[in-house]
Amino acid sequence: MIEIQINSLVKSFEVGRSVLDGLTFQIDQGERVGLLGRNGAGKTTLFRILTHELEPDEGQVSIGQGRRVGLISQIPVYPAGYTVEDVLRSAFRRLESLAAEMAALEGRMAAGESDPALLRRYGALRERFEVFGGYDTDVAVNKIANGLSISQEQRAQLFDSLSGGEKTRVNLGRLILEDTDILLLDEPTNHLDLHATEWLEEYIRGFRGTVLAISHDRYFLDRVVTRVIEIEGGKAEFYSGNYSFYAVEKERRYQERLKQYQKEQAKIQQLEKAAEQLRLWAFMGMDKTYRRAVNIERRIERMRATAKPSKARKMDARFSTAEFHGDEVLGIRNLAKSYGDKHLFDSITLKAEGGERIALIGDNGTGKSTLIKMIMGELYPDEGRIKLGPQVKPAYLPQIIRFDHPDWNLVENMMASKRGLSAQSARNRLAAYDFRGEDVFKPVSVLSGGEQSRLRLCMLMDGEINFLILDEPTNHLDIASREWIEEAVEGYDGTLLFVSHDRYFINRFATRIWELADGTITDYPCGFAQYRQMKAQEAAEKAAPPPPRKEKAQRPARGNRAQQNAKRQLTICERDVARAEERIAALEADMEAAACDYEKLTALTAEREAAQEELNALYGRWEQLSEEAGEA
Repeated sequence: MIEIQINSLVKSFEVGRSVLDGLTFQIDQGERVGLLGRNGAGKTTLFRILTHELEPDEGQVSIGQGRRVGLISQIPVYPAGYTVEDVLRSAFRRLESLAAEMAALEGRMAAGESDPALLRRYGALRERFEVFGGYDTDVAVNKIANGLSISQEQRAQLFDSLSGGEKTRVNLGRLILEDTDILLLDEPTNHLDLHATEWLEEYIRGFRGTVLAISHDRYFLDRVVTRVIEIEGGKAEFYSGNYSFYAVEKERRYQERLKQYQKEQAKIQQLEKAAEQLRLWAFMGMDKTYRRAVNIERRIERMRATAKPSKARKMDARFSTAEFHGDEVLGIRNLAKSYGDKHLFDSITLKAEGGERIALIGDNGTGKSTLIKMIMGELYPDEGRIKLGPQVKPAYLPQIIRFDHPDWNLVENMMASKRGLSAQSARNRLAAYDFRGEDVFKPVSVLSGGEQSRLRLCMLMDGEINFLILDEPTNHLDIASREWIEEAVEGYDGTLLFVSHDRYFINRFATRIWELADGTITDYPCGFAQYRQMKAQEAAEKAAPPPPRKEKAQRPARGNRAQQNAKRQLTICERDVARAEERIAALEADMEAAACDYEKLTALTAEREAAQEELNALYGRWEQLSEEAGEA
């Protein structure tokens, strides 16, 4: 069944420039589709057309009959005084109307009415109320709130007092509670921490409806979508797989088109020589060759209409790294910080050495950015101290980037950032970060978020730094911009400390993990894949069934041989359960490490499912043997 049908869609905001130019595709019921494209390609415009916020200039849009569409990019305006709890429960308006009608009918029946039609109507309403989960709304709200890290204290807050990111999370929870048929997700993970992002991924996997997601989170796309639609030049290109498949297949198609273009160019050169020879013969009196020369030249013109395939330039940028002599780059001793009654952390002691790449991770609100600001001297601790090595030269890319002179152009800001830098040298440095031509004379204030991040990195590039600190460097950036930043960081060989929820970025760079939770930092001296394996093993140990209580050994009675045999089998089964859980944890870690290898990930996923089935069977066997072993 077709859920979304788009035919020849055209939308323009400027004369002569169409954002969408003949866009055509369809999405079937139950599909999980990722919508990709550079910023400005028209993805959000398409979502606004699907929700009837915008009208297309040309083309048709069809949504399956009776299907309810929910969009997460918009934050509706709620009545003054609405709390977060009120917003979440506004998802049950349909149930509230059913409950009100049921209450009215109950009043009539209590007054003595016994009309069969009234009883039938009440029975139908009650059945619908149960089907829609009318008696389980509290359970549903608590489950969603816990999954999205919406605390009980936050649920009592006024919705208008929340930050933009917090409002987005609450609105996502409301949308999920509404149980819509088609979910349109516009960058759903931008304001979610790792815990909430992984919870959302699991929810979408079990969601019965259709999902169309705009996302630049490559891990999210790999784990959720099964098909990719890329909007480029106003038109759609299709890929039957997740992000890893898309990335490999896009490169393959590019190389194929490039090879075809090169063959055509070689053929054109051959035909041009032939046409030139035929014209020469025609000039020498062989009139019949003239017509053949004209036909060849027409063929050449048709072949010239094929444009050369292109793709984004690789960034030719390198950080200048200052030499560092010594072991300790950063020392933290007994650090503590609170804001009023809110206690962030206490008694934190850590050390970072030269060349390490440390990821500082944790849920939103745990104090990651606060710690970064204290390291940079922008905030002061309540207790303890932070010390940088004597030859350390830090540089900081904040989450929210600001410039001292936003009205100045890029060249002027570059020259102001380093004394003695000439205009030509500034332009050369900007070109290394793909700022070329007239773009360098734009005011900084008109740059996109990705362009501002690139410009700030360009300013840091010449600082001869040896300690680079990044706070959410990839947030709100499209995939191309994320790759630009990753390429710049890849060439940096000093010490790196970064805060990020981007699992792709963490997996690529981290050699050490600092996890901030419950007021303390746990140090994991390993990469992200091994960290995930350790966390999975910890979770498996917590979830494992407790060992049976040991009782005083007694001589088995003659009639108790079956019970003794069950106990022996139970011991063997518990050992098999532990091995199966370790196997699953290892497979999950391998899946994280192979997130960019589509074929390997598919094989590992199948192996993980088989291992889980085996573990479920062992759990069933364990329960049976426990009962047999416990019989008198």
